[in-house]
Amino acid sequence: MRIEEDLLGQREIPGKVYYGIHTVRALENFPLTSFRVHPRLIQAIALIKKAAAEVNCELGHLSREIAAPLIQAADEVMNGQWQDQFVVDALQGGAGTSTNMNINEVLANRALELLGKGRGEYAVIHPLNHVNLQQSTNDVYPTGLRIAALWLLKLLSEECARLQEALQEKEAEFAHVIKVGRTEMQDAVPIMLGQEFSAYAQAIARDRWRLYKVEERLRQINLGGTAVGTGLNADKKYIYMVNDRVRVYSGFGLSRAENMIDVTQNADVFVEVSGLVKTLAVNLSKIAHDLRLLSSGPFAGLGEIRLPERQAGSSIMPGKVNPVIPEAVNQAAFQVIAGDVAITLAAQSGQLELNSFMPLIAHHLLGNLELLANSVRVFREFCVQGIVANEEQCRYLLRNSLAAVTALVPYVGYDRASYLAHLVGKDGRSFEEIALAESGLTAEELAKILNPKLMTSPGVVRLSDKTQ
Repeated sequence: MRIEEDLLGQREIPGKVYYGIHTVRALENFPLTSFRVHPRLIQAIALIKKAAAEVNCELGHLSREIAAPLIQAADEVMNGQWQDQFVVDALQGGAGTSTNMNINEVLANRALELLGKGRGEYAVIHPLNHVNLQQSTNDVYPTGLRIAALWLLKLLSEECARLQEALQEKEAEFAHVIKVGRTEMQDAVPIMLGQEFSAYAQAIARDRWRLYKVEERLRQINLGGTAVGTGLNADKKYIYMVNDRVRVYSGFGLSRAENMIDVTQNADVFVEVSGLVKTLAVNLSKIAHDLRLLSSGPFAGLGEIRLPERQAGSSIMPGKVNPVIPEAVNQAAFQVIAGDVAITLAAQSGQLELNSFMPLIAHHLLGNLELLANSVRVFREFCVQGIVANEEQCRYLLRNSLAAVTALVPYVGYDRASYLAHLVGKDGRSFEEIALAESGLTAEELAKILNPKLMTSPGVVRLSDKTQ
């Protein structure tokens, strides 16, 4: 054990850990969930600490002896090391101060170790005086959150591109399969199965575009604004240099916000991003619902498509296989939608110069981005790519439905077509048989009208634009 001290007094710290007294107090104060701070946020803040140490060294605020091990320690954290040392709860009071201090302490003690010093020898390298030099939680944490969100947005966008392409491939594969189109769960008009998948692909394409455009909002950062965005305790050279350095290390075109006070106190950008992530979740959930319905059965449902069989579906019903992948995607979407509500409440609850609820925003935003990226990948790999059309069932349902009635309206009128529809299913005759006997049309005319290629608009039967 070692003894550390803060303004509230002394505490014993386990000798083997890199964190210190501020982290220990956070562990005591916030035993709220089983969730820790998202590792991408930890890595993003470590990136900022590295950039700050370099700039402070170049400006003469830190000696090379102190800066060098700090930079190495930050590199290690950025590469995923010491994750077991970042132990504070994802939900915490203090606008993220506990997260910032957890990282400051780990970096300080790891740097001390690299110098051959003992952990807790803060007279040599101090978590605040050195690691946190010219910084505040209030500019470091929001900037780290933006960087982490950009990293995860990029991953999510890439997964959406792959899903879009998989849906387009099914659009082409099913372009010749005519089936019943349904509105309000009732027979409507004929449609190609490929057309249904083209609509799914187009919805995902829109989501990709939304996510691409919203990146711009996240690229405005308040690093250097310190406590409230005024830049107190940070010199101007540091502010410009540290922003340039973070831009390079993050891999994104970050820029210092023109009004850092605004960026410090307002969290609406995260609401905007979350809203578009929620929109993607809504589209994914709708597609998943459709696939479950279209594959229902296998004998007592629609059964127009077959999903890949992933696992036995029941502990009591032999042979049952459930649509578990779409169900999992639905649940992920519900979670994202719930998280969006939490982000909205947290963002509107900030007061004056700071939003104290940034940890809740970070937890749900980064978690939702990661959850959806994983869900999109699983949806594509384990479900969409393996979908098979049941063409015989599609033809059977179309032949015994009212879907073709609408095609007769221009030739026999709405009232006569309604009468023909009323006869379907009454005496065992198919719609074609009834139409031929009751419409006054010849077999040749009827065959032409009911030609699958004519009953669907040629302008819709197409492949969506390939992914760029």
